[in-house]
Amino acid sequence: MTSKATDTTPPAPHSPAEIEVNTVTAADITASLKAGFSDFMARPVMSGFFGLFYAVFGILFVWCLVWLGYIWMIIPAMVGFPLVAPFAAAGLYEMSRRRQKGECFGWSDILTVMARQSKREMGWMAFVTLFVFWVWMYQIRLWLAIILQDASFSSMDGFLTAVFFTPEGWTFLAIGTGAGAILSAVLFSVTVVAMPMLLDREVDFVTAMLTSVRVVTENPVTMLTWAAIISVTILLSLASAFFGLIFTLPILGHTTWHLYQRAVSPVGAGS
Repeated sequence: MTSKATDTTPPAPHSPAEIEVNTVTAADITASLKAGFSDFMARPVMSGFFGLFYAVFGILFVWCLVWLGYIWMIIPAMVGFPLVAPFAAAGLYEMSRRRQKGECFGWSDILTVMARQSKREMGWMAFVTLFVFWVWMYQIRLWLAIILQDASFSSMDGFLTAVFFTPEGWTFLAIGTGAGAILSAVLFSVTVVAMPMLLDREVDFVTAMLTSVRVVTENPVTMLTWAAIISVTILLSLASAFFGLIFTLPILGHTTWHLYQRAVSPVGAGS
């Protein structure tokens, strides 16, 4: 059964400064996780589909790297893979939004909304996400060329030996980890609230990003904790040959929606 309800969401304020950002605590993360798990259990097949899609994409991506002989790209690709997770969770945000409003929905409702997002501001956010991922991969290649220029990357064993068992490899890991942490922090700051906000309100992607940054800067400890939870959960899921993402990505996606609802006041709440 699908919903015949039309989207009557009122437009949000045009200025980022007019959007009210709330204080977010550890209790909000806990409550959001519970709500996210509830959303997953309410529609496990549909939620799991988005996790499965993300997992299959990751498997195919790694397979292509092996087939093309780019062995050195596998580990940085897997480490950088979580960077595109917020965009992959767009359908999960819509599911949580409709459940929160008590609306019935089916596959066509969710997939249609996702298709429409490509013609709206969400497309620009996808560009920002993929650009940061490209920068991540490019800087890894640059540091490999500078630091490990004499190492052999013709096999996975050779690459792992060069990275983990040589002084040059340790230098590469230190620099790469630092650069990756900076890129991840930047992308998390501009997307954690922006992605669900673009789906929820009629705002431009710059306003959404600035609001997201405000949420992070005004709640640094709590949002850093949430970033750590996301990173550790997804990286552990990758260790299961990506299939753990079938369960973890949907729960994290639904949770992000509820955390956004707690972090940003509804339109007109402060008036």
